[in-house]
Amino acid sequence: MTAAGLREKLQHLYFGADGEARRFRYGLVAFDIATISVFLLSSFASEEGWMIALDLVLAVLLSIEFAARSYAEANRREALLSFASLADLVVILSLLLAAFAENLAFLRIVRALRLLRSYHLLRDLRSESDWFRLHEDVIQRTVNLGVFIFIVTSLVFVTQHAANPKIANYVDALYFTITTLTTTGFGDVTLQGPGGKLLAIGIMFVGVGLFLRLLQAIFRPNKVRFECPDCGLLVHDIDAVHCKHCGRLLHIPNEGAS
Repeated sequence: MTAAGLREKLQHLYFGADGEARRFRYGLVAFDIATISVFLLSSFASEEGWMIALDLVLAVLLSIEFAARSYAEANRREALLSFASLADLVVILSLLLAAFAENLAFLRIVRALRLLRSYHLLRDLRSESDWFRLHEDVIQRTVNLGVFIFIVTSLVFVTQHAANPKIANYVDALYFTITTLTTTGFGDVTLQGPGGKLLAIGIMFVGVGLFLRLLQAIFRPNKVRFECPDCGLLVHDIDAVHCKHCGRLLHIPNEGAS
């Protein structure tokens, strides 16, 4: 296959709209989820020699995928400077340095941020699922909340597990994060040192604001996505009977929410 043919094939897989391209992109998301799962498990086996070998294998695979995606981009400079690309470079670098800096290696979790803004995945889901189109806002907010908790927990783990015996693995860090974000604060796990205390203060401030707002947006959404047949307005009040833009009578599927 020529270089031009290879690039055309990659562009089709990454940006195409047919079934083959969608399956390829779903496969990439599954790969991302698998790598994130490995990263979580590594917190329980950080001293195992096979984890270093696995890190290097993942670094090679991620490097190949990154190079293929960059080659397929029409504007490579803009793509390389995007947040997703910079996050992937941090992930690859941290995997390569895993043998020398365990804390840095755990920064590979930033790859999870790619799950938030996968434009083509969202496009695929919109085209294939009426249920996704109807509940897209709630789904995105749920994913945002999950990734937010994941990132905060990872920050707690990275900064504390080497010096804090109460943060021995990712589950301990998750337990502290959830109890702090929800302002439950059992007090059996605390962060050590001035940096740990400042981090806990920051998490508590976020818990009072952003975390509770995200929960409310998920469980008590005030808007719903439904395309008006006449004017095309997509966002309506959850109990709307008529379109606010054109007055068209709407038939928004619901389960009696008000």
